[in-house]
Amino acid sequence: MTYLSVKALRHYHQVGLLAPSEVDPTTGYRQYDASQVPVAQVIRRFRDLGMPIDEVRAVLEAPDVATRNTVIVAHLQRMESELASTQSTVASLRNLLEQTTSPIAVAHRSVPPTLALAITERVAMDDIEAWWSSSFDELYGVLGSTGVTPVGPGGALYPTELFEFELGEVVAFVPVAHEVASSSRVAIVELPPVELAVTVHVGPFSELDQTYGALGTYVAERELGVEGPIREHYLVTATDTEDEALHRTEVCWPVFQTTPTISPASQKPAL
Repeated sequence: MTYLSVKALRHYHQVGLLAPSEVDPTTGYRQYDASQVPVAQVIRRFRDLGMPIDEVRAVLEAPDVATRNTVIVAHLQRMESELASTQSTVASLRNLLEQTTSPIAVAHRSVPPTLALAITERVAMDDIEAWWSSSFDELYGVLGSTGVTPVGPGGALYPTELFEFELGEVVAFVPVAHEVASSSRVAIVELPPVELAVTVHVGPFSELDQTYGALGTYVAERELGVEGPIREHYLVTATDTEDEALHRTEVCWPVFQTTPTISPASQKPAL
């Protein structure tokens, strides 16, 4: 009547989700009442939707309709988010398989020491998206409350260890022209000078790895790479447009200097 197996019924009894109406004290055989069929069917459907047992229990034990619906809606929203993520991944994979490889535009840039308002913390790769969002909300909140205008786009530094071990010290920053009042989490830092190979990624963050791969290949083939964090600059983000296809992110790879500079003492090129 319910399409629930003996194994499933036994499990739901053990976790306190669906208790039998009677248990034979000698054999341990479980007996259920026909009135429990609708509840069992509801349980099966929620479990088919991937709802955790604790949430199914919260639905069944809800004291009122509003509380019950809150739990159900939260799960449906989570499913919609997961579905959107899956659809995005499928579309990205299809594009990756169908597109022809073409050279990327790469510029070389010398970046001087940069004063910035920053948050520096050790972050796990799985937590990077939530950390990124909360960090920039806080950074721009501080700037807004102090009336300070950024002098460039926000960015972040991602150390090699983050990619190798999925845990590393990440720096989210916004360039500023002068000192800004800081807090325990937000501080003024001076980012060191660096030579970068730079390309622009157009599109959602979910496809950023393709740009990383292309730029990394460019650097590796020319043997230009040096130790240092990967840098990203966020030129157009969700705060500017909800259309992810229009998001623009500079991906910057640390390289050694490839153009000569003039030494003041000798007036000769110093490589």
